[in-house]
Amino acid sequence: MSAAEIARFYAAADTARAAGKPDAVARHMAAVLALDPAQPRALNTLGLSALTGGDARRAVELLARATAAAPAAIELWLNRANAERVAGDDDAELISLDTALALDPYAVVALLQKAMNRERAHDMSGSARTYQAVVSIVGSAQPPLALAAAIAHGREVIAAERRALGDTLATFVADGRQHLDATAAQRFDQCLDLLLGRTQLYPSTPTGLFYPGLPLVEFFAREAFPWLAELEAATPVIQREFAALVEGFAPYVAMPPGAPVNQWAALNGSLDWSALFLWRDGVRDDANCARCPETAALLERLPLLDIPARGPAAFFSVLRPGAHIPPHVGVTNIRTVIHLPLVVPAACAIRVGGQTRAWQLGTALAFDDTIEHEAWNRSAEPRAVLIVDAWNPGLNGGERTLLRDLTRGMDAHAGPR
Repeated sequence: MSAAEIARFYAAADTARAAGKPDAVARHMAAVLALDPAQPRALNTLGLSALTGGDARRAVELLARATAAAPAAIELWLNRANAERVAGDDDAELISLDTALALDPYAVVALLQKAMNRERAHDMSGSARTYQAVVSIVGSAQPPLALAAAIAHGREVIAAERRALGDTLATFVADGRQHLDATAAQRFDQCLDLLLGRTQLYPSTPTGLFYPGLPLVEFFAREAFPWLAELEAATPVIQREFAALVEGFAPYVAMPPGAPVNQWAALNGSLDWSALFLWRDGVRDDANCARCPETAALLERLPLLDIPARGPAAFFSVLRPGAHIPPHVGVTNIRTVIHLPLVVPAACAIRVGGQTRAWQLGTALAFDDTIEHEAWNRSAEPRAVLIVDAWNPGLNGGERTLLRDLTRGMDAHAGPR
């Protein structure tokens, strides 16, 4: 064998390929194999030529020799798998694809071919798992045009398999779920929704203070706030006092000049989302409270968040028709935000994490606003709620005292604002 001779034949094959002479390319590659039967480049070229020519069995033979000669070359395993697929040998194709993926577990083309292999074998769970690996690798990026259709089909397979899994699981858990209390049932349902891809996991990402170890809860169970019944019972009184308020509402979003408005551009300085505060940063607005005396007296009786210069906040919030509060997060997870709906047209809702709920007149909602949330009013009428701050129910009395001290210390260090 002469390396120089082999190199001359490869060069001649390249020239013939450039000239569009496939027969000459094949002759030069055959000459290479006459000198060295284990040349992977020549075996690969002739194998692909055989496959193009409709001789899949000959292609498999040549490409099997190529992978034996260069077992670390993933492109040879992919070509071999393709030939085995065309030859109708799905089992052999799967072995070749797994070998390729052992070399590169993130090879999207190999994963797609494996997912299709499993789909042809009616292994829908295996197919969906493999398509999911592709989707995880690609993420939200626009896939290459050549792969877009296959990835779109893969998403359909994943969705169908999750629905099928959901139907199966429903028969296994139906009886046991009936014995859970409301809080446990809500947690279990969220677990199931996450497992089946019906929702995603939204973390607590406050813009300020984060307190570790608190349960990650989107909407809190009513049992965590025994005083909600007293607040809800006062709905007619609060509605009446709210209805008498004509002036004093101001844009809820009012960014200082020069501050980046980001997602608040549409609402900054706008009465589309307006508020009238009874308490703000823990300070009572005596004038506004005098306009709503019964509401103010009720709030003073309730165990709201009480941190000097921080809380509670208590205010009427009005969302005009067509207004949309964009996705955002709050300052700290040591508090819970309470909504008491007062005026609730249809087509109004709030999403916290993966849960969306419509407000119901006089029924309070309690949620962690450090989990991404948004709200909208798609009706032709204003929506109004009373919003108050409460402590996160996961904090005990000692922790609350320390957090008050912590906040005072932060303010003392920062100096006058």
